[in-house]
Amino acid sequence: MTGDRGGHAGDAPADAPAADLRDLPAFSDGRNHSLPGEPEWPVREVAVEYDEGWFVGGYDRVEQPDGTEKKYYWAELSPATVIVAVADDRVLFVEQYRPTVRNTQLELPAGVVEAGESYTEAGARELAEETGFEPSSTSLLQEVWCSTGVLRHRRGYVFAEGLEPVDVDHDSNEFLAPRSVPVEEALATAREPPTNDATLEGLLLAEREGLL
Repeated sequence: MTGDRGGHAGDAPADAPAADLRDLPAFSDGRNHSLPGEPEWPVREVAVEYDEGWFVGGYDRVEQPDGTEKKYYWAELSPATVIVAVADDRVLFVEQYRPTVRNTQLELPAGVVEAGESYTEAGARELAEETGFEPSSTSLLQEVWCSTGVLRHRRGYVFAEGLEPVDVDHDSNEFLAPRSVPVEEALATAREPPTNDATLEGLLLAEREGLL
C-alpha cells in the first residue's frame, strides 16, 4: 500500500490508502496520532504501508542534503503517558509480563492518551485503572519523542501525588499486579534487569526535579 503526496487527500478515490497520517481518522478507540512537524528536508513521497489499528507503518522518501533520495521507514503510535506516583514515601509500580520481549517487567504505570485528554488527565486515569489509586495532584515533568530513528511516538512523563483508593477497572487485555517500593530504593530496583526505558526515564526526571 503506497500513496503519493503529490495530490490532496480529497482527490483520491474513497477506497484508496491514506498517503499520510494526516489523512487517517483517529484510532478506533479514540487515540490520537503522533504527527510530526513540517520537514526540513524535502519529502518526495509518503507511503502508509500498514495500518492495523494499534500502529501505522510506512516510509517517507526524502531528499537528503547531498541531493540523493532515501526511504526512511517509521512506525507511528499514539502518544502515551507514564506516571511517577508517590504515596507514603513509596513509588507505585505495576508488574506485568510483556510477550514482545518475553519477560516480566516492573514498570511505572502507563497507557495511551485518548482523544481530548492531556498527558496529566490520561495519567490520572491510567493510574486509577492500573493501581486503584486516584491522584489529587498531577504535573507534567517532560514531553519527549521516543526512538526517533524509527518511531513517531510522543511520551509525556507525569508526577502524581495525593493518592486515594478507588475501584480498579483493568482493560480486558491487562494482566498486571500493583507493587510499591520505598522512594530511596525505587531507582535501584528499576535498574535491576530486565528493565525498560520509560521506567528509568520517569524516575530520573522525578529525581532531577527533587520529587524523589
